[in-house]
Amino acid sequence: MREFYNSRFVHKFVRHYLRYDRDNPFIFISALLALIGIALGVMVLMIGIGVTNGTHQEFKKRLFTMNYPLTVLAYDNKGVPKSELSKLKEQFRDIKISPYYTTQVIAKNADSVQGSILYGVDFGKEAAINSIFQKAYRDSNRSVKSKYRVILGDDLALSLGLRVGDKITLFFSHQQAVGFGSMPLQKRFTIVGTFDSGLTAYDKGIIYTTHEAFEKVLKKVPNVYDGAHIFSDKPMDIIQSMKASLPENMGVEGWWEQNGGFFEAMQMEKKALFLVLLLIILVASLNIISSLLMTVMSRRSEIALMRTLGASQKEISRIFFYLGITIGVLGMFLGTLLGLFGIWLLTTYNIISLPADIYATSKLPIDLPLSDFLKIIGGTAVIVVLASIYPAIRASRTDILTVLRNE
Repeated sequence: MREFYNSRFVHKFVRHYLRYDRDNPFIFISALLALIGIALGVMVLMIGIGVTNGTHQEFKKRLFTMNYPLTVLAYDNKGVPKSELSKLKEQFRDIKISPYYTTQVIAKNADSVQGSILYGVDFGKEAAINSIFQKAYRDSNRSVKSKYRVILGDDLALSLGLRVGDKITLFFSHQQAVGFGSMPLQKRFTIVGTFDSGLTAYDKGIIYTTHEAFEKVLKKVPNVYDGAHIFSDKPMDIIQSMKASLPENMGVEGWWEQNGGFFEAMQMEKKALFLVLLLIILVASLNIISSLLMTVMSRRSEIALMRTLGASQKEISRIFFYLGITIGVLGMFLGTLLGLFGIWLLTTYNIISLPADIYATSKLPIDLPLSDFLKIIGGTAVIVVLASIYPAIRASRTDILTVLRNE
C-alpha cells in the first residue's frame, strides 16, 4: 500500500522547527552552529583552493616563459639543422621557432663568480616567444652592435655588481692552449640588458648571447643548433605529429614532460588540501546530526501525535530530512557569499604580501575556476545529505505506543 504524502504539511513543519524554541534554546543554538560551521567550511575551501590554484597558475606562467611549450632536441652530436626547422615551420605554420646553442659557463667580475647557463639565440626570434626576454630586449641598449653582447638576469647582475653597459667575463668548460699548458676558455661580453622573470633561480642562472658569439668562440657550425624552442597554442595536439616528422636522431619534448613531477606534486597538494579542508564541513555536519537528533528527542510527543492523527512515516522522515537539508543549504549559501567576499578582499587589497623570489609574485594570487567551485558545493552537499539521513530515519521509526504511554 502506497503511503500518503502531503508536501504542504511537511514544509509547514520544517518552517516550524526552524524557529527559535524558548523551551529548548540549545537545539536552535546547535543548528545555528552547524549552519555557521558549514558556512565557514565552504568559505575556507573557496579561499584555500583559490589561493592554491592561483599559486599553481602563477608558477605555470613563470615556467612556461622560461620552459617553452615544446623543445626540439638532438639525441646525438649532429645537432639540429636549420633545414629540419624550416620543414617544421612549413608543416606547422602557426608555430614560432627560436633555435639556440647552449653551454655552461662561470660568470666573473672582480672577486665574484656565479655558475650559469649560456644560451646563444637570435634576439628577435627569442623575443617573439619569450615575454620576459622580449621586455628586456625592448629596453636593451640597441646601440651595441658587437656579437659579444649579453642579456642576463638582474639578480645575477646584482650579485656580480654589474650594470647595463659593463663588461662581464665568461669562463667556458672548453680549454685553450697557453704556452706549454692550457686554461679554460674565457671571453669578455658587454651587458646590453637585464631581465626579471620573478624567479631567482632563473635570474641568476640564465644568460643570453648571440648565435655569432657561439660560432666564433666555441667554433659552432653555423645553422646547426643544439636545439630549438618552439611556441604553440596547442602543443599537446601537435607533439606526436611533430615527432613523426623529425629524423630518428631528433625528438620533441613538451613542458609537461620536462616538469611532469613538479606539476604532479602540485596537483597532489591541491587534492590533499581539498580533503583536509573538507573535514571542516564534515565536523560541522556532526552538529547537524546532533541538532536533528535532539529535535527528534524533544519532539517525540509531537511526532507520536502526528502519527496518531494520520501522518505517514514518509512524511515524518521528510520533515527532518528537509530540516537538515535546509540548514546545510543556508550554510552553503552563506559560505559562498563569505568566500566571494574574501576572494574580492584579498585580490583588491594587498593584505598578504609574499616574497617574490619564492612564490613568483608579491601579491597573493587567487584563481577559483567554476569546476573547483562546483566540486566544493558538490562535496558539501553530499556531506549534508548523508548527515540528514539518519536523524530522519530515527524520527520515522518513533514508537508511538511507548511515547504515548510515557506521556
